[in-house]
Amino acid sequence: MIGKATKLLLGQYVRKFAVLTAVVWLAACAGPQPAGAAPYSAHVMDARTGETLYAENAETRLHPASLTKMMTLYVAFEEIQRGRLSLDTMVTVSKHAAAQPPSRLGLKAGQKIQLRYLIRAAAVKSANDAAAAIGDHISGSPEKFAARMTKTARALGMKDTTFKNAHGLTAKGHLSTSRDMSVLGRHLFYDFPQYYNIFSRRSTDAGIAQVNNTNRRFLDAYKGADGIKTGYTDAAGFNLTGSAERDGVRIIATVFGGKSTADRNAKMADLLDLGFRKAGKNVKEAPPTKITPADDEALMAATSTDEALPEVEGGAAKTLRLQLAVNSSPRPQARPELGEAAEEVVASMQDSIAGALAEATSAPPPADSLQGQAAALTVTAAPAVTSNVELVAVAPPPAKRAAPIYDEAPQEAVAVAEADSLEATEVVTLSTSGGRHYGVLIGQFNSHNEADRFLTKTVLAEGPTLGHGLRKVVRGNQGFTGSVLGLTQREADLACARLQARGVQCFTMGEAAGG
Repeated sequence: MIGKATKLLLGQYVRKFAVLTAVVWLAACAGPQPAGAAPYSAHVMDARTGETLYAENAETRLHPASLTKMMTLYVAFEEIQRGRLSLDTMVTVSKHAAAQPPSRLGLKAGQKIQLRYLIRAAAVKSANDAAAAIGDHISGSPEKFAARMTKTARALGMKDTTFKNAHGLTAKGHLSTSRDMSVLGRHLFYDFPQYYNIFSRRSTDAGIAQVNNTNRRFLDAYKGADGIKTGYTDAAGFNLTGSAERDGVRIIATVFGGKSTADRNAKMADLLDLGFRKAGKNVKEAPPTKITPADDEALMAATSTDEALPEVEGGAAKTLRLQLAVNSSPRPQARPELGEAAEEVVASMQDSIAGALAEATSAPPPADSLQGQAAALTVTAAPAVTSNVELVAVAPPPAKRAAPIYDEAPQEAVAVAEADSLEATEVVTLSTSGGRHYGVLIGQFNSHNEADRFLTKTVLAEGPTLGHGLRKVVRGNQGFTGSVLGLTQREADLACARLQARGVQCFTMGEAAGG
């Protein structure tokens, strides 16, 4: 009798245990999976040299999550540099972009928004709709943009990375490594320093909303931290590519597979500490090689030089010495702590620079100089001057200063350096020797001020091609025209090709214009 009762009781326990086990199993399946299940990977780099200081599973291909957006932004910055886009470009939001899941800025299909706001939202809030809108606008489809991203990754040395989308949401084959993301972070810092500060903003205006930085806890907690990008999905865990600078030493590190935000930030702090301990103090900086835009030759070929233009009597074999003495030059205000106030200072800087440039070029040019010849031309007529010009600037070198960092446009970064050089008296020699005997005419305007503002903005934006030239606003029969003189043939042709691609009237002048 006792044995039967014992068996009955034992059976009840077994049934209850089975039911409890099933309940626990169902609850586990229904609930969120712990992020700690994601594989862990880490990489630490001396940003000055690219040297690896520590690695753990650093070449294991894993889900990068929103670290992907670093490449989306890199490609966007590249397009701005090539002259295809500007921060003011109006982007029409595609249906694909508007349909992306959170994190989101809240974009609607068909909505128009400036590129600058999409960049801020993607970098700071990690908005998936903003990143997708950038990619769709640049390449026309998610697939084409992903291919562009992967091609750029290979060019940067990210040998184990393949992208399938612009935002980093989990997709088959969308994989990278902690090493590759550190490489990408280094290129962002060195290749586009004028935009890098956006990654350290605690909040920013994204056009339709004020957004907060997903990385602000780490930025506030770690001394010297100034970026770069967070990422999270169930498959990836908590990811972060971080960067910090102390006493002239910059360390970049990447973590894949953190268990939580706090865990990820703690691991990043440990990795950066390790990097600062191991990095040498007197290391020669060796920036990475920046990839060259592949379409420069195509842009050159697009420049028309078919029309032979009349020579100007006395335009050749002339040597003039011009003394451009700038008695006073407003120095741009010191760069503030990074934040929204920087934009107001940038605007003030641009006004000051425009005034200084106008002052430097206020004297009327000699009639037989290249400037005087340009004054007789208008944009509607095909211009040409067959004069040999070489600009030789003799001035004390400006004091070394930290490079300014702004996200608003390349011209703001160039502006501070130009303002520095204006402080010294500058002697310019126009000579018949050398290869800088070309110039360009840009735009046509109703007033001197309008032409001057546009010319200044254009020259600063096209620093690599126009930054070495002598700028001047000239008055013609049909209004005011901006001119930049003392360029090489390549600089003049490439500058006009880029500007014409953006719908800006531009004509070259000089020997090459005659074919």
